[in-house]
Amino acid sequence: MSKWTISKSDVSGFLDELHKSYQVFAPLRREDILVLERVSDQDSVVLDFYNTKQAPKEVFFPRSEVLFSYRDGEVIPASLSDERRVVFGIRPCDARSSVLLDQVFDAADFQDPYYVNRRQNTLLIGLACNKPLSTCFCTTVGGGPFSTDGLDLLWTDLGDRYLVETITERGEVLTASSSLLRQATEEDTTAKAEIATAAEQMVSGPSTEGVKEKLDGMYEDPFWDEVHLKCLGCGVCTYLCPTCHCFDIVDEGRDGRGQRVRNWDTCQFSLFTHHTSGHNPRPTGKERMRQRMMHKFNYFVANFDDIACVGCGRCVRECPVNLDIRAVIESITQIGAG
Repeated sequence: MSKWTISKSDVSGFLDELHKSYQVFAPLRREDILVLERVSDQDSVVLDFYNTKQAPKEVFFPRSEVLFSYRDGEVIPASLSDERRVVFGIRPCDARSSVLLDQVFDAADFQDPYYVNRRQNTLLIGLACNKPLSTCFCTTVGGGPFSTDGLDLLWTDLGDRYLVETITERGEVLTASSSLLRQATEEDTTAKAEIATAAEQMVSGPSTEGVKEKLDGMYEDPFWDEVHLKCLGCGVCTYLCPTCHCFDIVDEGRDGRGQRVRNWDTCQFSLFTHHTSGHNPRPTGKERMRQRMMHKFNYFVANFDDIACVGCGRCVRECPVNLDIRAVIESITQIGAG
């Protein structure tokens, strides 16, 4: 695939080019929070950042969406948009999360048409992490600050310019249509290699090797009686997680008309598994904490041969009681050791 450079002064012009053919989503600052939203003013795009507050999964899997409406016995499907979109400035960990979500929503035996439609019509332009945060642990769960998984283009900050690397054929088409890119030199690629090596050395986290096998025998382990105790059950870890995908389905209507809506939910809420009978198979935080860890590091691995975590560190940074998933993983690996 090809390699190009673009001057930082030309980034707004590049976004202008994208706007002619695509809806553009990029990091924007809303008061003190950095969010990933649709761009109306390209000059408001923020590229000097660590990561957005929320995960970009809602570009493909919205917090709330109408699946279909109904009226007097007639079902009216939700329309699927064919408008093309670009997510610009997504971090490699978040781009990799889309690959993991594909295995759930675009599996061989089932395809969610709403998710698949958005994914097929969206290109991902990644921004490499030159300076990962201390809470990042992407390299221990199969990723990296310069990973290209899920991306069409990868941009690397080289100071006064960006190195632009095409990853897919769609990325090649996108770069071919721009008048602002210049052919990269050997000096550019060498500079990128040096930055990448330094960035990867900054990332640290617990080893996940053997965690799946350890969890196989831990379902009734006393470990779960203690690890959940300070958890508030607020669900912030799952709502900000790029790979968590629990949802609820509700019908909203009256007098023979209404709509069926899908809303985000979380296994950390007590009502998530509450049965109509009154029985709840996960009645306390113990069972709910166990489910979160087992799903990410055991069940998902068994089903898809991948860990359902990209090491973005949002749950570490935003947990109100500092319940660090890295420490939980480390404790699991130490059970029975020595």
